[in-house]
Amino acid sequence: MSVGPEPPTEGAGVPVSKASQTFKSCWSCRLISGGGLILSGAYVFNAARKVMRQGGPTSMGTVAQITFAASLAAWGAVIITDPVGKAQRKT
Repeated sequence: MSVGPEPPTEGAGVPVSKASQTFKSCWSCRLISGGGLILSGAYVFNAARKVMRQGGPTSMGTVAQITFAASLAAWGAVIITDPVGKAQRKT
């Protein structure tokens, strides 16, 4: 059997796609998608809190929902701030 060519590794002069460059330079695109992730995290968090407010037991599922909500909100904040490529390497 023949194996296909290996994908090039990062840093080997691989050109970045046009769509990726557009997303990184488009402030409104980052704000909309990051805000959507933050709002979806708030929705998941409120769903978990509703169960706890109604007197339901705090189960592992509720803890998992709150953890997932926090990760969604953090992912949204990362997309909005766009920290990739802003760090300067010390020489």
